[in-house]
Amino acid sequence: MEKIKMDSLITVLAYVEKLGFTSQFEVNGDLLTSLKTKKKYKPKQIKIIHFYRFEGTSSQDDSAIMYAIETDDNEKGTLVDGYGSSADTATSDFMRAVDDIHK
Repeated sequence: MEKIKMDSLITVLAYVEKLGFTSQFEVNGDLLTSLKTKKKYKPKQIKIIHFYRFEGTSSQDDSAIMYAIETDDNEKGTLVDGYGSSADTATSDFMRAVDDIHK
């Protein structure tokens, strides 16, 4: 298996896309929305398969977290959020409500 340096968001996004995580998600209010299918999901309808944190090299405000998500109807995709002080409150609240988290 090919070794991949998982040190940048772009590299990891490309890697998980090859694994089938081809949709992009965003949080709107208390729902996760697929930008591909426009379907909406509650926290109990998704599982976080894996997540990756990235530290900003010049500033902590550049930190991010990327989630690899699978929905209860088998849509697979990613969600990217700021980390720490740059986190989006609605996204952070939604992700804290998800029970099914793997790493």
